[in-house]
Amino acid sequence: MELKALPALVLAWFAISDVLFLSVKGTFNYKDALTKSIVFLEAQRSGKLPPHSRLSWRGDSGLDDGKIENVDLVGGYYDAGDNVKYGLPMAFTVTSLSWTALFYRSELQATRELENVHAAIRWGTDYFLKCTPKKNHLYVQVGDPVLDHQCWMRPENMKTPRTVLEIDESRPGTEIAAETAAAMAASAMVFRRSDRRYSRRLLNKAKLLFEFAKSHKGTFDGECPFYCSYSGFNDELLWAASWLYLATLRPKYLQYIQEEAITANVAEFSWDLKYAGIQVLLSGLYFEGEHSLETYKKQADNFVCSILPDSPYHQVYISPGGLIHLRDGANTQYVTSTAFLFSVYSDMLARHHQKVFCGNQQFDSTHLMAFAKQQMDYLLGKNPLGRSYMVGFGNNPPTQPHHRGASVPVLSSNSLVNCAMSFVYWYTKNAPNPNELTGAIVGGPDRYDNFDDQRWDSSKLEPCTYVNSLSIGVLAKLATHPL
Repeated sequence: MELKALPALVLAWFAISDVLFLSVKGTFNYKDALTKSIVFLEAQRSGKLPPHSRLSWRGDSGLDDGKIENVDLVGGYYDAGDNVKYGLPMAFTVTSLSWTALFYRSELQATRELENVHAAIRWGTDYFLKCTPKKNHLYVQVGDPVLDHQCWMRPENMKTPRTVLEIDESRPGTEIAAETAAAMAASAMVFRRSDRRYSRRLLNKAKLLFEFAKSHKGTFDGECPFYCSYSGFNDELLWAASWLYLATLRPKYLQYIQEEAITANVAEFSWDLKYAGIQVLLSGLYFEGEHSLETYKKQADNFVCSILPDSPYHQVYISPGGLIHLRDGANTQYVTSTAFLFSVYSDMLARHHQKVFCGNQQFDSTHLMAFAKQQMDYLLGKNPLGRSYMVGFGNNPPTQPHHRGASVPVLSSNSLVNCAMSFVYWYTKNAPNPNELTGAIVGGPDRYDNFDDQRWDSSKLEPCTYVNSLSIGVLAKLATHPL
């Protein structure tokens, strides 16, 4: 089914950015920040790299991934500063990139970054297709995280075991299966215009993975303690059903959303907790006439009300400098995720002449976008320290991101380095990384706006793919709609 054949309900939902131009005051070179944010995702690629890579210091890696199980699992993404491929955060990265590519298509075209975003998505979906060789089976991790974290080595030279984890009917993993289904359904919509055959493959896999996730419920804890699903799997099931409904318009998925799904009021959106994203996503359909989804609009409002500082229901901590701070450890993931949802929701509200109601107060689309812009501006340099938290961008950006590939110099392919000594050589060395991790948004300052550029402090210096993936849509909007 081609995109142009979809009913007006979904076409209008995804056409918002084509007809709405919400002006915001320009402060930074958002186009430059956008480009660099995408470049960081390219630095996280595993596998055989394309011939014209934009990062000369990255090379091929993980070319034997899956060999231990006689399967080809080459490709995909490293999640952060280590060399493990985790299924749950990788799938969320692809889902959020796909949402961005759909919702901000015209902005990405205007900035000439749409093809790069499509390439970033496809790098993930090509890998996921390899991870689903048969029904009710999904490979969910490559690499031994315990041993990997005992060696500070760039992926091109790693010698640590490439252990493979998988889920099936006897070892279910509802969260990962459903998130991967969401990623494939959303990306199927992205490629429907340009590659219908590939799009159909993704959508068929998404349908099967959703049925697997729904019929074999259970939390897979194999990625703990690195990626534990504290929120359970109900949000991922609803997330997957929502994307499948948008991709197919089949009543069975809407019925699941209406009758079987469990939802909740929340104050964050992350790789683990999807409810706020679902609520904003489904509000778009509610505004287009699907009145059975009114609850989700109310919950989207509640999410906004829990965050805005001038809301009577505000509950999220805001630093003295104005930054959302939910918890230490890659806190910027909550900053970019909130900014993205506020940006998308502001466009929806403006298009349909709606407002957010927080008790006796009302907030319009411009108010939401102003807050989203404030959060992104903080990361780019408008903060008490006057420094950027994006590597290679703005004033006094981080030079020591907690990242193996960037902090270890390029070595010959036959170099042998003792793992214990690798920390002495490169991890504890108080000097800028030899390779610039361009575009990486690091973990960011603490709750009091304090920050030290020291590699060992992973909570402040480690970047993650899902931090950047959620920054791209907002940056594209800010780059194309200045005052």
